[in-house]
Amino acid sequence: MPGFELFGDREREQVQDVLDSGVLMRYGFDGMRNGHWKAKELEAALSAKMKSKHVHLLSSGTAALTVALASAGVGAGDEVIMPTFTFVASFESILALGAIPILVDIDDTLTLDPSAVEKAITPRTKVVMPVHMCGSMANLEVLQQICDQHDLLLLEDACQAIGGSYKGKPLGSIGDLGCFSFDYVKTITCGEGGAVITNTKAYYENAHKYSDHGHDHVGHDRGAETHPFLGYNFRISELNAAVGLAQLDRLDEFIALQKKSYTILREALSQVPEISFRKVPDGGEENYSFLSFFLPSEAIAQQAHKALGEAGIDACFYWYNNNWHYYRKWEHLSQLESLGKLPQEVIEGLPDYSKADFSASDHWVGRTISCLIKLGWTEAEIRERAKKIAEILKKTI
Repeated sequence: MPGFELFGDREREQVQDVLDSGVLMRYGFDGMRNGHWKAKELEAALSAKMKSKHVHLLSSGTAALTVALASAGVGAGDEVIMPTFTFVASFESILALGAIPILVDIDDTLTLDPSAVEKAITPRTKVVMPVHMCGSMANLEVLQQICDQHDLLLLEDACQAIGGSYKGKPLGSIGDLGCFSFDYVKTITCGEGGAVITNTKAYYENAHKYSDHGHDHVGHDRGAETHPFLGYNFRISELNAAVGLAQLDRLDEFIALQKKSYTILREALSQVPEISFRKVPDGGEENYSFLSFFLPSEAIAQQAHKALGEAGIDACFYWYNNNWHYYRKWEHLSQLESLGKLPQEVIEGLPDYSKADFSASDHWVGRTISCLIKLGWTEAEIRERAKKIAEILKKTI
């Protein structure tokens, strides 16, 4: 990743189709389109690829999470369980609906710890939202069992994990709802975009209406459509969908390239006995967009990350001090910093995260370094890179 590294003629041809028609909006203007419906085409292709009955495209991964939650009826005061290690969009999407993000610890999968999830369930809990960070997944079988036992929805945030699988099923297709991001730095990109997938028709019907001002999309006259309920604008454009259509056609190619480089890097780091790798649940296969590994201690991990940077090794991330992806730097959440007045349900219901004990998460994230796997690397480049990283880590440890 990311997919923009290999932009080519297929992406340009798809975008040119849209420019030639002059119709950049996904709805309406039927006569001008010359038969081009890029969003519809991409939704059909994603449905087949993700083995999911229903797909709806959105303007971003954040929009996808928001719409997925809304489509399932999540609203003010409902609690959504999510991990401490994710992207800020996870809690933003929850708060946008007046719901309450309930942060819980991760385990050695770098995703939700099922035992922590069980302890966090209350009568207000409505959704469990595992986030498949850095291309690998949570223990979905156990999480599904917990959801079934407590009558909760399982929403997979697969925004960073398209192309991965669990027990033969594409990530995102296992829960009640799944979400993807197609922003500029994802394995496949639309520039900006996202998608909700589901096998539940009611959620799909709610999603496509909610994301287009409540339009019911019945008939062929947009001005005559009715509005069954309130909605907002989370539409994707035809230009963005066109790029994604070309990129999705290359997903298998991209995953194969990532797997090859990932394997070379992992084999090199396996020669460093003090290193261990994140756990991938039995039956799971990553999308190989990152190689994540644990150092013996937080101090050594910080030293190693600094040494890699000083040696010019880019795209290796130490998440523990990262502003976007780990709870320790989410002061705007813990302090409820907002431009306007927040719903009373949020003010009263949000835990005091400034005093929360997430030491179990710190134990894992504090020792983790994740190396991005770029699509553009040649085999010679990744072998040289792997050799350098291994040498630096040996010296540091």
